[in-house]
Amino acid sequence: MEPVDRPRAREVGVAPGILPPGPLNAITDVAGVRVGHVTLVEGADVRTGATVVLPHGGNLYQDKVPAGVAVGNGFGKLMGVTQIMELGEIETPIVLTNTLSVPQGAEAVLDYTLARPGNEAVRSVNAVVGETNDGFLNNIRRRALRAEHIRQALARADTGAVAEGSVGAGTGTVAFGWKGGIGTSSRRLPESLGGYTVGVLVQANYGGVLKILGVEVGRALGRYFLQDALERGDADGSIMIVVATDAPLSDRNLTRLARRALLAVARTGSPMTNGSGDYALAFSTAPSVRRTPERRAGVATYAELPNDRMSPLFQAVVEATEEAIYNALFKATTVTGYRGTVEALPLERVLPLLEK
Repeated sequence: MEPVDRPRAREVGVAPGILPPGPLNAITDVAGVRVGHVTLVEGADVRTGATVVLPHGGNLYQDKVPAGVAVGNGFGKLMGVTQIMELGEIETPIVLTNTLSVPQGAEAVLDYTLARPGNEAVRSVNAVVGETNDGFLNNIRRRALRAEHIRQALARADTGAVAEGSVGAGTGTVAFGWKGGIGTSSRRLPESLGGYTVGVLVQANYGGVLKILGVEVGRALGRYFLQDALERGDADGSIMIVVATDAPLSDRNLTRLARRALLAVARTGSPMTNGSGDYALAFSTAPSVRRTPERRAGVATYAELPNDRMSPLFQAVVEATEEAIYNALFKATTVTGYRGTVEALPLERVLPLLEK
């Protein structure tokens, strides 16, 4: 893979929205959130990996976090989604990987969760594993990614800066006909609005007519969905969006927050086609809404943000998701794999278009 240090979007002036990012401009700006990658590159045909997101560094099964999920187009294999929708909580790390490695992701999460001190009596675990199909660059039918690889990502998960582009679950992804990947961003509200942080991480593997800051870049560069009457420019694919916030939100309002993240998918030029799996998961790390053993033992009260204070968070999640997608494209490098080469987005052609 191309050993090029490409810029993040903001570093070259592509900074959507009105709200400032956190210090890392990453999902890990939400205190306690951890991210880990494992990248698997073997021979000429294996280009895949996994990315894990941990809402906090403690025992997630015992201290569950409230969560919500939103589905744009449901052509996907998001494991654990029905329990999130039913109970409004996440009790394990979130794994992102390729379509045929979802079982291996679940196995790794089960191993991780059952081995945690305090979980000796656990007999049911809702593993949350999302996916996109990297079958162009990766020989996906080989199923080379194993549970032990994903356990490495879990062991490496940490706070701090997050690697982006052709790494982890983004190693073999394609977006808008160019190399896709992992991207992340964050937004911080002013103290007058609570000072809360919203962080987003995306696995970009979808398509359409690429727009950057409203400019139809895909059309200008001659690569887009429906080009030449479907002879090229397929828009099918998927995007997984993970949203974290320290705002004390109910699972209902986290679902509302997740829905707004999908607005950024449209902003970047996707119609969310029939063959695309477009999902957003949102969770809160706020201690006041965490589902601890003590709160689950009886009638509990939760100090949560009311509906009337949600709109600034909606703005924050749309901005952070949009920039995370740009970062996935900007940081991704050209990759040659199983069925050919996918070029990185040509920034030397894109940036002049934006300047106009």
